[in-house]
Amino acid sequence: MLDINKVEADLDGYIKQLSKRNADFSVALKKAVEKNTTRKDLLKKVELMKAEKNQISKLIPELIKEGKNEVVESNKANVVKINSEITKLDKSINLVNEEITEIMAGIPNLPHSEIKIGNDDNDNFEIKRAGLMPIRESSPEHWDIATTLGIADFDLGSKISGSRFMVYKNAGSKMVRAIIDILLSHHSSNGYQEFYLPLIVNEINMFGTGQLPKFADDAYKVGDQYLIPTAEVPLTNIHRDEIINPDLLPIKYTAYTQCFRQEAGSAGRDTKGMIRLHQFNKVELVKIVKPEDSMLELEKLLKDAEDILNLFKLPYRVVELCGGDLGFSATKTYDLEVWFPSQAKYREISSCSNCGDFQARRMKTRYKGEKGNDFVHTLNGSGVAIDRLIAAILENYWDGEKLVLPDVLQPYFNNEKYLTKN
Repeated sequence: MLDINKVEADLDGYIKQLSKRNADFSVALKKAVEKNTTRKDLLKKVELMKAEKNQISKLIPELIKEGKNEVVESNKANVVKINSEITKLDKSINLVNEEITEIMAGIPNLPHSEIKIGNDDNDNFEIKRAGLMPIRESSPEHWDIATTLGIADFDLGSKISGSRFMVYKNAGSKMVRAIIDILLSHHSSNGYQEFYLPLIVNEINMFGTGQLPKFADDAYKVGDQYLIPTAEVPLTNIHRDEIINPDLLPIKYTAYTQCFRQEAGSAGRDTKGMIRLHQFNKVELVKIVKPEDSMLELEKLLKDAEDILNLFKLPYRVVELCGGDLGFSATKTYDLEVWFPSQAKYREISSCSNCGDFQARRMKTRYKGEKGNDFVHTLNGSGVAIDRLIAAILENYWDGEKLVLPDVLQPYFNNEKYLTKN
């Protein structure tokens, strides 16, 4: 959440920078600033009344000593009246605070000053490419390869749960287990503390990382709780409502979880295969850092995600997101996109984002700074999306007759080099 006092101090600047997201937030921001002015006026009134009350309260004992009983009773009645007014004003302040929070909760993070203007992912800026793309006359889709190998069953997923669910089986199940181990072992060796987390979180956690209220339609609600859309939610909220010892920063967390998304806004896209599932597998990376370190930590986070694609020797590219494609909570994001031969295009497999203090303000997560308590910066990235990784392996390592296993996977398959047709 943005700092309303900073917005008020530079309203035109915030409106201009947020316009990089191809949306006009001026009406909402101006309304929030107006209410913030009202809040400040009410606070001044309360402070004046409290000062008046304190003066009267100090005077009463002297009046009692002087035996001025009528004046004492009059002043006591005045104190009661002032207390009643303060109570009313406090309620008004709480109401205005709630109104400000409701407005600000719907406004996304401020894009970093370096973010380029663009409409969507077509306008993202390519940073680099790595790896050789396989050259073939024809490239089958990954779901056809998976079905041929007998490692996945998409019809069974639909039978059990509905569209955009799938079942791994045989060597496919083994591959998922192996990849989870490879990813977590690699990230743990790089200093990330590993967690095994609940898949259901409370509403306050979803609000804290920015999933609510913006993406309520995309979430799976279970009673008053939510299935996690990403491990970013529980991992980042570990330090909600805490003041962290600065000596502990940067904090680096990782976790494998299944994730759940309604994909409400993706009708008609990637309805087949492993790209856009309602239930999917992912290893997440989260960092909690000092503000002055967050941009450097973003570069390191990107490298940690890149290392996985290099480990599997997959062709990929890195793009910096333009304003129109930037996520709600992010101030700057790099996407890692892996090559899919069947589509002759790169597809996202990881997003690495710096959220600045946007999430920290929502979670009230601070650290002890030199000038008092200050909000931390939070970062997150996929390290990586496992189903998309498997899909990329299938397409890039398929030789037309069998699947060549990446070197890093072979020890998990008795050092066999190939998976053959079922």
